[in-house]
Amino acid sequence: MENPTRIYELLLDYAASDTTVTELNIGLVWTVCKAQYTGLAMSPGIPTRTLSWPGTLAGKTLAELAGWITDWEPYKATVAMAAINCSLNRYELPAGITLLPTLGNANLAVFEHFLPRLQGKKVVVIGRYPGIERYAEQINLSVIERQPGAFDYPDPACEFLVPDADWVFLTASSITNKTFPRLAELAGQATTVLMGPTMPWLPELHTFGIDYLAGVEIIDPVKLSQTAAEGGGVRIFDEAVRYRIVDLTPDNSMAWLKGQIAQDYEHRQRLNRAMEQWYSSGQKGRFPEFNRLNQVTAKLSRMDSSYKRLWDVHSA
Repeated sequence: MENPTRIYELLLDYAASDTTVTELNIGLVWTVCKAQYTGLAMSPGIPTRTLSWPGTLAGKTLAELAGWITDWEPYKATVAMAAINCSLNRYELPAGITLLPTLGNANLAVFEHFLPRLQGKKVVVIGRYPGIERYAEQINLSVIERQPGAFDYPDPACEFLVPDADWVFLTASSITNKTFPRLAELAGQATTVLMGPTMPWLPELHTFGIDYLAGVEIIDPVKLSQTAAEGGGVRIFDEAVRYRIVDLTPDNSMAWLKGQIAQDYEHRQRLNRAMEQWYSSGQKGRFPEFNRLNQVTAKLSRMDSSYKRLWDVHSA
């Protein structure tokens, strides 16, 4: 398994976009970033009286906000995660299983999907999902939560419970709060599902020991923004988003990554043609998008390396 801390380098690679943010809304449960596309992340859930930036985020680029992903201040990291997902959503979603919402438990659709495979297994869920206690009598279930309720285990329990688990359902908010690297390492022997609306659609997550992605596709960005702004939690699953599950086999990951490489390669070609026209027209000085061209070239190099690693796993 690749060093899980590298996920933050990958996220910054994918979010190196100069697209302007048009709206940033930090709701009670969800934070929504809007630019050309819409990105979502779970809000910190930590009370705060003041933030230093209100009135200044719209108008910044996605890359500027995404740069906060390595910050330890939870609201900054959440804004960054929403911006990163906004940038990632420019790519076509991978092929997978779309889970249609059902009345009363749409936010639990992922658990319903995997439930037949969890019988007789030790199942650890990182992060409390409203209503998940309904499965406690059906499977051997342990829930670890940063703000534990009466039936939850606190954070430190992960060191004891996760290594012995057969299945681990890992909230993608662990990326935002920086617990992902350690949790991914602890879950190395389990079948691991990275899940939740915060989840970034990255094919390279396979290299960090993730077996399945269970993220959301946004089906109504206007309704999503409204619901988040009005304090909505699981209500976003009613009309605004729905879950999609992707099996991160080497074959699937390679096909998905290959499509993204092709898209970014075409972007680099357009930038190269623009640079040639710039200099052939007699312009002086540096090509205005020179830095962007370098970013895309570096990203393609890293994507090629990721593809090579996946190919090695596939060949083995």
